[in-house]
Amino acid sequence: MPPTLTSQDLDLDTTGRLRAVIGRLSRRLRPTPTARAAGLTPTRTSVLLTVMREGPIRVSDLAEAEGINPTQLSRAIAHLVDAGLVERAADEGDRRAAWLKPTAAGRKLTERIRRERTDALNVALEGLAPDERERIVTALSALEHLADHLREGAQP
Repeated sequence: MPPTLTSQDLDLDTTGRLRAVIGRLSRRLRPTPTARAAGLTPTRTSVLLTVMREGPIRVSDLAEAEGINPTQLSRAIAHLVDAGLVERAADEGDRRAAWLKPTAAGRKLTERIRRERTDALNVALEGLAPDERERIVTALSALEHLADHLREGAQP
C-alpha cells in the first residue's frame, strides 16, 4: 500500500508539476478541427461549452465561471450569438441582466468538439502502458474532487 501523503508532503514542486500538467493537457485538448473550422478561439470554445453545460445561464454567472474580463467575455458572446451558436435573452425580472442558452447549432457543434477531444484523448491513452492507464483511472476520482474543491473557492 502506498504511503499516505500529508499536506506538508505536497511541496511546491509537486503542486507546480500538477498545475503544469493540467495546463498542458487542457491546452492540447482545447483546439479541435471543428472548433477551428467554426472560427472559435479557445476562449469562445470554452464559453460555448460552459453555456452548453450550464445553460440557460446568466451572463454574470458565466463571467464568474469563466473567470475572464467582461470585455473579452462580451466579445466572445457576441461572436457566438452572431454565429447562431448561442441565444441571448433579457431577464424578465431584471432588464440589466441577460440569459444565454445554446441553439440547436451550438449543441451540435459542441457535441462534435467533445467527440474530437474524447477521440484525441483515447488515442493518447492507447499509447500509454497498461499500468500508466490504470494509474490515471485510479486518480480520476481524486482529480474530480480536486476540481470540485477548487470550484468551491479554494483559492489563496
